[in-house]
Parts: sequence; C-alpha cells; structure tokens
Amino acid sequence: FTWADGSKYEGEFLNNIFHGKGVYTWPDGRTYDGEWKNGKMDGKGKQTWPDGRKFEGDFIEDKKDGYGEYTYADGRVYKGLWKDGKQHGKGIYIDKDGNEKEGEWKNGKRIRWLNE
Repeated sequence: FTWADGSKYEGEFLNNIFHGKGVYTWPDGRTYDGEWKNGKMDGKGKQTWPDGRKFEGDFIEDKKDGYGEYTYADGRVYKGLWKDGKQHGKGIYIDKDGNEKEGEWKNGKRIRWLNE
C-alpha cells in the first residue's frame, strides 16, 4: 500500500490493519522491517534512518521496549535494555574506537557506569 505522501507498507494485514510481518517506509527514508500487531510496530524488528542510525530489537506498541541494539550515525553503539522507547536498565556502551563500558540507564539518561 502506498500513500500520497510517499510512505508505503508492504506486508501482512489482518482486518485492513498492519498485522504480522511487514516493511514500512516513511517519506523521509526511515524504514521499519519487522513484526506488527494491530497496526503498530510490535515484536522483533529493525528500524533504520538515512543518516546511518539503526535499531534492532524488541518493540511494544511502536516503542523500543525490551532488549535492543542502537547504532548512532557516528558509529557509537548501545546494547541493552529499553522501556517506552528509551534506554532503561543495564546496557553496554561502545564508543567509536570499540571501547566498551557497562552502565545503567533510566528514562534515556545514563545514571552510572558499572565497571569504573
């Protein structure tokens, strides 16, 4: 299905709603390839942005939730827990040079490093 603004969805439907496996592309070039439930990103999936950012992991009702790996446009990586679309819980931060630090996040903010 393609909309007038250029966004499109290719995948499974249930009662005319995205449900099952599918790929959605936004007009700005972002994509989501994964599982859908009742019209929302829900389950395992991969989201990518034109600038190189990507997230691969768990979604609940359109939000990152559970375990996921987020790569920033500059190459930094966060591998860890998410809640309501934000980093929340323990995770590993990897800088651009490959150095790893274990930390704890709350509502998207790092609250402490665990291995210092």
